[in-house]
Amino acid sequence: MSRKAHNPLPACLRGGCFEAGCDEAGRGCLAGPVYAAAVILPDGFTHPWLNDSKQLSDARRRELVPLIKDAAVAWAVAWATAREIDSINILNASILAMHRALDALSVRPGHVAVDGNRFRPYGQIEHTTVVGGDGRYANIAAASVLAKTARDDYMEAAASDYPAYGWDENKGYPTAAHRAALASHGISPLHRLTFRGVKELIEESGY
Repeated sequence: MSRKAHNPLPACLRGGCFEAGCDEAGRGCLAGPVYAAAVILPDGFTHPWLNDSKQLSDARRRELVPLIKDAAVAWAVAWATAREIDSINILNASILAMHRALDALSVRPGHVAVDGNRFRPYGQIEHTTVVGGDGRYANIAAASVLAKTARDDYMEAAASDYPAYGWDENKGYPTAAHRAALASHGISPLHRLTFRGVKELIEESGY
């Protein structure tokens, strides 16, 4: 992971309104929930480490979590389950998880800034989608860090119940080792049955 210095990200896209930054983690995984976070940071907040969670080492993400939580006006983490993903698809489940995170905020946001290019209205609150937003605004970057670390914690705990799949290492992503474990051991209750690599196994092997 990159440890290069970068200019501190601005706190938010639109100041003066308790803007919530939103991001998700785990869309491309074969197993486990999709997680999302919503974070409202104070106007003017900056931190030199804060960036898109994918650009940070796990250790740096872990260092940032308490800093984000302490500095935030409000923050929340939520998820949608593997069965919900199968039922409504991963895009809708990701948006559902983000809406749940927004629901859980202790402060009602005046605007929502969302990483990516797809979202659905959250009540009457205006939103803006920002492609690459987790590398452009601190509130979205903070949401990416909280969502990623919370999901990693979940998958590491799940690995103790389903050790064959190596989730403590791959976190449910479709690595070669994860695919080999699926072929050898079949699917678990946490696998996403509609995802390629799992769906075909069900069709071919009758799991």
